[in-house]
Amino acid sequence: MAILLTKENRVIVQGITGRDGSFHTKLMLDYGTNVVGGVTPGKGGQEVHGVPVFNTVKEAVKETGADTSIIFVPAKFAADAMMEAIDAGIKLVVTITEGIPVNDVMKARLFAEERGARIIGPNCPGLITPGQAKVGIMPGHIFKEGGIGVVSRSGTLTYEIVSHLTANGLGQSTAIGIGGDPIIGTKFIDALRLFKDDPQTEAVVLIGEIGGTDEQDAADYIAKEFNKPVVAFIAGRTAPKEKRMGHAGAIIMGSEGTYEEKRKKFESVGVPVADLPEEVPRLLKELLKR
Repeated sequence: MAILLTKENRVIVQGITGRDGSFHTKLMLDYGTNVVGGVTPGKGGQEVHGVPVFNTVKEAVKETGADTSIIFVPAKFAADAMMEAIDAGIKLVVTITEGIPVNDVMKARLFAEERGARIIGPNCPGLITPGQAKVGIMPGHIFKEGGIGVVSRSGTLTYEIVSHLTANGLGQSTAIGIGGDPIIGTKFIDALRLFKDDPQTEAVVLIGEIGGTDEQDAADYIAKEFNKPVVAFIAGRTAPKEKRMGHAGAIIMGSEGTYEEKRKKFESVGVPVADLPEEVPRLLKELLKR
């Protein structure tokens, strides 16, 4: 059954006429995603890859019945784009844009919470349900239908670990890139709650990184409520303290954001932590045999 995304989702692309929006619209269409429209103010009436373009999200929703949006809008306009989508009735907003000011993201997240919508991201690769649809920039060819849920703060590590899963015969139910910024719309715990209730998902791979305490919070949730096998991988083992590494949220401030603290927490609740990405399939298979 998967989570959040199926072939039934009706997707619009905000920023569809831009370079990235147009490029990834084509890839999403090729994968089979039900892209029903795009939005670029002032360019309504055009088409991109056969997809109609509208001036506003409200107009796009009215004409297409869209329920999902993906945002390829420049950082200074992205929060407004998220809130425009939510105000028009969109319930799932996937924000690829990076570099959005933290205050803007906080405003958009509160707006979403008040209206019962969900934001994935920002600064994320999106999500994919193999064999059904992808909303984002993930390379669809490495994914395979199956029972492993994947939730990750890192885009490229998601691709690497998924390639190892697929090569070892472990298909995926849904893979979600939640984003690497300090403030994001959907956290590890939110994804785990959804995977918990999904009958297709047999086990979960959680890909974390240094910075913040989201991994520790996820470990607490797993210990108390999650009843499926989990394997973790944590990036940033050799990162220096107080130096941002890659993602805006990947910076060690104090002891709680360290690799050692996160690993210790996971192992204390029975979640094995892989040293290398290629170890993840082996650890999963060992847990699934129990």
